[in-house]
Amino acid sequence: MDEITVNPVEILLSQLNGMIVGTVAVLPQIAVAIAVLFVTFLVSWAAKAISGRVLSRSRIRPSLKSLFQMLVGLAVWIIGIMIAAVIIFPNLTPASILAGLGIGSVAIGFAFKDTFENFLAGIIILFRKEMRIGDFVECEGLEGKVENIAVRETHIRQTDGQLVIVPNSMLFKNPITIRTDLDQRRITIICGIAYGEDVAHGRSVIENAVKSCETVIESTDRPVQIFAQAFGASSIDFEVTWWTGSKPLDVRRSRDEVIEAVKSALDSAGIEIPFPYRTLTFAEPLSLVSDSATKEGEA
Repeated sequence: MDEITVNPVEILLSQLNGMIVGTVAVLPQIAVAIAVLFVTFLVSWAAKAISGRVLSRSRIRPSLKSLFQMLVGLAVWIIGIMIAAVIIFPNLTPASILAGLGIGSVAIGFAFKDTFENFLAGIIILFRKEMRIGDFVECEGLEGKVENIAVRETHIRQTDGQLVIVPNSMLFKNPITIRTDLDQRRITIICGIAYGEDVAHGRSVIENAVKSCETVIESTDRPVQIFAQAFGASSIDFEVTWWTGSKPLDVRRSRDEVIEAVKSALDSAGIEIPFPYRTLTFAEPLSLVSDSATKEGEA
């Protein structure tokens, strides 16, 4: 039998030659694909510019406008990349590309579940009109001013100056208290007078004191309200309710002014503001010794 000799160099050169020939053969297709991607870039830029101009006439939030522009550009790029891929690989069909994207999206969805959850929650929050930038909100013990609402996160500045970046899924899943949804907010404090005082007179003095405060907002549908609430341990307790600004500083300033005014008015009217009394009872009578007797005993 004749011996078969194998020359590795010839095999390698043959493979390289085939690769070069194949690459040269698809160079026109690659050039066309690059041209398609360049056109895709121009179309994406134009589409985002046009959509931005159209959205600028609407009243939707800036973050939502940016999101729409990004989605328009992304859609154009997906179509352009699919066309370029079909040009380079003629055997590749749009159906197979979509099938591959479907499988890939499932894998990516599992890997980035929290990211997509925050993304979708952010879109829903952006469509809502209740929470706006500048509002003071409270959610799960976190309270502060909303500085920015992005697609994935919301920036909340606490009253102590700290900035908290909150995932939108937290704001979407949990109840949110929007303290500045209205321009005014109702405040309630408890004020007590001694049992020996006249209840009607005490109510009148407290009411006049509250109404005299500059930070108190009074109207027909939002009056100052003073109600006797309960028999306390050492006082008749009044529930004092009024309206003021909705911002935290407005609330603190108004509460401070009202408490000072009520205390001054009750003192001027001679109405006692009691403090808790405690009566001590002894089983046997106590003997009282005067100071003079104590000094004589020591001498």
